[in-house]
Amino acid sequence: MEFYLEEGKQLNPSCSTLILPALSIGNVGQLAVDLLISSLKAEKIGYLDEPNVLPCVGNDAYSPSPPGNLALPVEAYESSSSALTLVQQRSPIIKGMMIEYAKNMANFAAANGKKHVVILSSLDFGRWRNIDMSSGLQIHYLSSSNVDGIDADYESLGWKRLQDYSPAQRTWKYLNELVEEGSVPDEDFASEELGDEDYYPSLPFAALFSCFKAKGLKVTCLLCYCSEGDNIPEAFCLAEATSKLTGLSQNEFKVNGAGKWITPFSWQSVYGPPADMSLF
Repeated sequence: MEFYLEEGKQLNPSCSTLILPALSIGNVGQLAVDLLISSLKAEKIGYLDEPNVLPCVGNDAYSPSPPGNLALPVEAYESSSSALTLVQQRSPIIKGMMIEYAKNMANFAAANGKKHVVILSSLDFGRWRNIDMSSGLQIHYLSSSNVDGIDADYESLGWKRLQDYSPAQRTWKYLNELVEEGSVPDEDFASEELGDEDYYPSLPFAALFSCFKAKGLKVTCLLCYCSEGDNIPEAFCLAEATSKLTGLSQNEFKVNGAGKWITPFSWQSVYGPPADMSLF
């Protein structure tokens, strides 16, 4: 992986917290990062040339009148006032290369002085055994602060540790072997029949969690359950949780006389271009 700065830009050493998505069902992590970048008016500082991500190209997702700047698969943004670096990923990982991608991202974070990594992702609602929607969407987390993944500060926010997480479970152990020893090909284990207990550690967030942790970085995964469809409510929920986790105050958001969150302009055509109303 190579990191290329935009002309005239440089990394701010005070931005020691890195936020990035892990692709999963409904793309909720990516949508939440979109919300954070847009609402914080984060500045694009560069892009990561990552060989394990499928190539794609698009137009600027955040400007009201896109000037024709190209958006690439993996881009880096900074909000200096919030001391945050945000990475947005817009295309999936090449099959069988998730571990290599996660290692590259961990090397990037460690080499650039990141101290805390926050991974945003989603889980299949059909896998949630104990459903309690009485208080709305619920945030689940996984933390590297303790071996069992529990963090008392997050529990005090009403979040629940990812159910059934066990570092001794075979797939989590396999991930650690891949990360620490690098002796087992990524695809070998995937060819075996996976059971229900293998669902969570088989997802991209788990590989990222293991790789960042192996680099000695503090890692937090924020997760919510969803189904495919309109996942904008889940994105707002995950972005709000990230705001609480990182201690963002209302003053951090560049509010334009409206609410706290500013949706990206690209969301206006998420279901296709607006209808031509000139005919009515």
